[in-house]
Amino acid sequence: MLPKFLLFSLLISTTYLAAQRPEARALDGRKLYPSPLSAKTQHRYDSLLAIAQADYATNPQSLDNIIWLGRRTAYLGRYREAIRIFSKGMKLFPASPELYRHRGHRYLSIREFDKAIADFAKAADLAKNWPIEIEPDGLPNAMNIPLSSLQFNIWYHWALAYYLKGDFTQAASLFKTCLEKYSDNDDSRAAAADWLYMCYQRANAPKLAQGLLASLPAEMTIIENDAYYQRLRMYRGLQSPDALLQLDRIDDPDNLLNLVTQGYGVANWYFYNQEPARAQQILEKILATSYWSAFGYIAAEADWVRLQKKRK
Repeated sequence: MLPKFLLFSLLISTTYLAAQRPEARALDGRKLYPSPLSAKTQHRYDSLLAIAQADYATNPQSLDNIIWLGRRTAYLGRYREAIRIFSKGMKLFPASPELYRHRGHRYLSIREFDKAIADFAKAADLAKNWPIEIEPDGLPNAMNIPLSSLQFNIWYHWALAYYLKGDFTQAASLFKTCLEKYSDNDDSRAAAADWLYMCYQRANAPKLAQGLLASLPAEMTIIENDAYYQRLRMYRGLQSPDALLQLDRIDDPDNLLNLVTQGYGVANWYFYNQEPARAQQILEKILATSYWSAFGYIAAEADWVRLQKKRK
């Protein structure tokens, strides 16, 4: 029987679900359907997908057109369709690390971690002699400055796949490479360092975690990864964990993404500091939201399943 808090995430219109097939299954067996978007967001994503579809129809032999068709499809929560697009593209471009990087990302979304790991390993091998290649954002940040590269995204998501499987030692090794070799701005450094810190803590290596914090600059110039930066400040004792969350606003759509992204790091912090009841309360709040494709949600889901197995 599902825990009561998970029933909240299942209270979606029966008619809405009947018209769709599930995109994925949660690690606890729940069927996961694309989350409804606001009318404004839906219109924006539909418009961008229409452009990608038109470009692809004009030239289906273009690698860029294939990549953007897959990416725009995935932004609408149609992950399996996106995977098929990237897979079809691989028949034309078998040596494209970009296609493996993006397909691996969407295997993460649908909880097929081993397939994701295989794709990221292949992407890393294909791109090993490439110069750093800036990866354009699907939804540009406020300053319209791309902040990550193909190489960063390969290693970052590859490490994340191992983290989600609970292999924190292997994840730490990959995040360390991502941080030291492919993180060339404060936004990417904050993201990689935050996950690396969590890897060290989960691998029972607190001295490495503290050494990592000491190696980072005290102040960072952040454009879009403020959630990771604030968590690094929390680890240093410069920010209280409760200040990062507003758990009483779970019904506020504007707070849900913050709850998921910040919540997972804060829940981990409570685990490290021997407050498991508080940590589990936050995990429950995360899993009661509809943001099941967010990495914080997937990580919370994986941790929750592991906790349940330990109790049996």
